[in-house]
Amino acid sequence: MSKDNKKMVDAITSMEEDFAKWYTDIVKKAELIEYTSVKGCMVIRPYGYAIWENIQRILDGMFKETGHENVCMPMFIPESLLQKEKDHVEGFAPEVAWVTYGGNEKLEDRLCVRPTSETLFCEHYANIVHSYRDLPKLYNQWVSVVRWEKTTRPFLRSREFLWQEGHTIHATAEEAVEETEKMLGIYAKFCEESLAMPVVKGRKTDSDKFAGAEATYAIEALMHDGKALQAGTSHYFGDGFAKAFDIMYTDKENKKVYPHQTSWGVTTRLIGAIIMTHGDNNGLVLPPAVAPVQAVIIPVQQFKEGVLDKARELEERLKAHGIRVKLDDSDNSPGWKFAEYEMKGVPLRIELGPKDIEQDQCVMVTRHNREKSFVSLAELEKAVDEKLKAVHDGLYRAALENREKRTYSCLTMDEITDVLEKKGDGFIKAMWCGDEACEDKVKEVTGVGSRCIPFEQEQLSDKCVCCGKPAKAMVYWGKAY
Repeated sequence: MSKDNKKMVDAITSMEEDFAKWYTDIVKKAELIEYTSVKGCMVIRPYGYAIWENIQRILDGMFKETGHENVCMPMFIPESLLQKEKDHVEGFAPEVAWVTYGGNEKLEDRLCVRPTSETLFCEHYANIVHSYRDLPKLYNQWVSVVRWEKTTRPFLRSREFLWQEGHTIHATAEEAVEETEKMLGIYAKFCEESLAMPVVKGRKTDSDKFAGAEATYAIEALMHDGKALQAGTSHYFGDGFAKAFDIMYTDKENKKVYPHQTSWGVTTRLIGAIIMTHGDNNGLVLPPAVAPVQAVIIPVQQFKEGVLDKARELEERLKAHGIRVKLDDSDNSPGWKFAEYEMKGVPLRIELGPKDIEQDQCVMVTRHNREKSFVSLAELEKAVDEKLKAVHDGLYRAALENREKRTYSCLTMDEITDVLEKKGDGFIKAMWCGDEACEDKVKEVTGVGSRCIPFEQEQLSDKCVCCGKPAKAMVYWGKAY
């Protein structure tokens, strides 16, 4: 939150008053989305889509640096193909949308509108993988998927959403497990270095793993209100899908064997995560790496001679320096512009008026804390770089502080209930015996579910928080979006 609590944007409900309404106000007032006549679906407006494009650009580069190639699978999956992997089908059955007619003719084999593409990739692998020389295949696609959600909220849960889904196939289990963990690491690095969002890396419990997977890994982030958000997942499939789809290859010993597979993905849910991690009561607060506009130039008394010319000169200098910059030379007042770009979360505001030009300087204001400084125009590019880094670092530090102050260690379920009642929602660290019945009981009694078994383990005690039997692991628990 800003050090200056003055509220510039009255159209946004404060998060303290109603967090859900605050979130909805931001996505509408910052022009990220618009609702449509298609229930549960949204128009992602240019400003919202520009954030997704920057997320896509950075992640796509990270994927390609690690040898992955982009492909594009069909959006329809024949029911007969989907039925080949029973566990997978059962896991997605309630969320599937079906095409039953083509024109006026009823289809003999219904078509599923892709909720995810494992079965299509498996069909493709069965056609192209024959020898160990064909492996590995490191694929990714950027597409939309459909899941028939009953309750929806912009970016966090919608019936159609954008995502990337990586699908890889490997000769050995070891290679596939390494890939699964590596991609989770890439997601964590992206969230922390590009979104300024600290995450907990860990493995999902068996009851919460992806349908058809042997193991699911996830990154979990904590929002302003103390609720958790699953920001990305990575799945190890073993050879289960290969057996179901009869994918075999000839190894170096000339034997027919099954390969091992992975999949991993993040979605436009990350935009929701940005809002709820960094936003404040004046609107969006965007990390510089994904902000559509990193710096906005506001001319003050622009009607005076030389002001707009100098502002355009600064704009061209910053563009040449690689900064995503916007000069607002509209006839709106400077005050209106200040509020507008506060709401849109632009990381850096540059003010330039006649007196500034006389002194060969400009005023810079950082969005996350509203700190104001005077900068020599000769040092413009260097100062902008430093300010943008300061915004990122400040956002990350604030998000980490929020997570740390809202993370509690508990030894009993009574402690969990007491902490939640007195301090509010957050991450609960507690020991677990590994029994699914205890996992269910914790949620039933306290209201918090398991989020992940973190890679970084702590021995809080030797007993399960629920049954008191010997504990196998420390688990992060919490309420989630």
